[in-house]
Amino acid sequence: MYTVSDYLIDVIKFIGNDHVFGVPGDYNLEFLDHIVDRNDMTWVGNANELNAAYMADGYAKKTGFAALVTTFGVGDLSSDNGLAGSLAENVPVLSIVGAPKTENMDQKLLVHHTFGDGEFEKFTKMHEVMGLKVKDLTAQNTVDDINEIVKYIIKTGKPAYLTLPIDVAKIPVNPSIKESFASFFNRDEEVTEFNNTIAERLVQAINNASHPLVLVGHELKNRQLAHFIEKFVVNNNLLFTDLGLGKCALNESLTQFIGTYSGALTDEPTKQIVDKADLVINFGAKLTDFVTSMFTQSFTEEKIINISNDDFDFFGSHRDLIGDYSFYQVVKAISDKQLKQPLTNTVELNPVSPATPSDKVLTQDFYDKAVINSIKPGQTLVAESGTSFSGLSPFTLPDNVDFSAQPLWASIGYAFPSMIGGQLADNNSRHVLSTGEGSLQLTIQELGTLIKHDLHPIMLVIDNNGYTVERLIHGMKKSYNDVAKLDYTLMPQAFGAKQDQFMIFDVNTESELVDALDKAQSTEDKFVLIQVHMDQEDAPSSLTKMGEMIQNKNN
Repeated sequence: MYTVSDYLIDVIKFIGNDHVFGVPGDYNLEFLDHIVDRNDMTWVGNANELNAAYMADGYAKKTGFAALVTTFGVGDLSSDNGLAGSLAENVPVLSIVGAPKTENMDQKLLVHHTFGDGEFEKFTKMHEVMGLKVKDLTAQNTVDDINEIVKYIIKTGKPAYLTLPIDVAKIPVNPSIKESFASFFNRDEEVTEFNNTIAERLVQAINNASHPLVLVGHELKNRQLAHFIEKFVVNNNLLFTDLGLGKCALNESLTQFIGTYSGALTDEPTKQIVDKADLVINFGAKLTDFVTSMFTQSFTEEKIINISNDDFDFFGSHRDLIGDYSFYQVVKAISDKQLKQPLTNTVELNPVSPATPSDKVLTQDFYDKAVINSIKPGQTLVAESGTSFSGLSPFTLPDNVDFSAQPLWASIGYAFPSMIGGQLADNNSRHVLSTGEGSLQLTIQELGTLIKHDLHPIMLVIDNNGYTVERLIHGMKKSYNDVAKLDYTLMPQAFGAKQDQFMIFDVNTESELVDALDKAQSTEDKFVLIQVHMDQEDAPSSLTKMGEMIQNKNN
């Protein structure tokens, strides 16, 4: 019998997902039967719900959609920090929560995984207050409600929340309704006159500018819309930059790329070009604290046209343009526009200096150069918040390399499970993760998931006795910034890896690091873990300056 469970899973599959993340619980077990009984869908199965949410986030950044399944109350709330990060950074994740039988909820029974007060709706209300679109499925209009929530995710690129009671999951559905999926969940939109007018006015503004500059961001990237703007930029030879949030939205090997911008701490010549710009067209970027060096960007509202996921403005206003705005439609419309004449911009970026190794003890600055020099075209570099993000995000990356981080929500521990999610979504792009041991200790349980699915990323663990970014902000030598000392080279075996599944390196010097990276990159059929020892007070120079800025802002 074809049921609501089958329909929901078919929707997830139609949108392009082959994996579902989460943790089993008695309120979702029968729904999970419908996943594992299929031969075209993989139940990933996570160590905990928070990690599952992080993993779904990383998966959705690659595919444009991900599904997460938890159980009512305990599992649901455990995933919320990850779901909040998806909301903050506009990542399209569907949270499916297995709920008690409708009859039990109607009778307000004091069942497990609740507060024992008979009030079941408060969990949905929590998520509504967070800002998520929510829906409690019932026996009435079930298919329409599923369609509504999924269409919302497709249209906005934002996460959403769905409760699925045990009995509702079993309701029969006419399987012929699947024939309408193409019309129900069509990602494409016809450009309306109103949204085309916005695009034309934007082109007019560029034509009138002396030094226009395009800024691309995470909203464009996470909604899989960057190809529209890349076409516009290349055809018109427009200079563009990105931020650490949304880095590599466009291919950074394009000749129009001027480097990654980070406010006052930006390297030259990138900073000079941005400072000189008399028009900045912002496609889906948010000027947040960490990616602008505490709001030190040189351009003001009077120079910016914002085309964002939720709204638009021309130099701080759009009072004369009133209509049904669509981010998708505007960037689609702009892709085919031509300026009066292509610009004649040329940029010479400073190449990454080679990391010539010696037997010196490793420093953070050498580490960053060595990692960047090791990255191959087509790979994905994942950076944990703090040391790794600050040290690696300023560099221009090779052809078709992707970059993933979470600098706005900045939840430490995010990067490792997110990397696994991204690797599952795109196994053709080998993922390289740089993380610190403080962050990794929060989510290392998912090493078992990585091994179970026989994935082959490269993971560098910076071992420097604690939370470097927190030390730089406050408490350099305070014990609350210390973490437990672990031997990470023992971890693959401890989490079930066989000897032929992994390689491990324990490095202290420049030469040892470069040798380990060379061997890691040439060994594509194994998971590689590199434990990297550095002094606890060593940090990228940019992070040291940022720490001072954050401390001043906090005081």
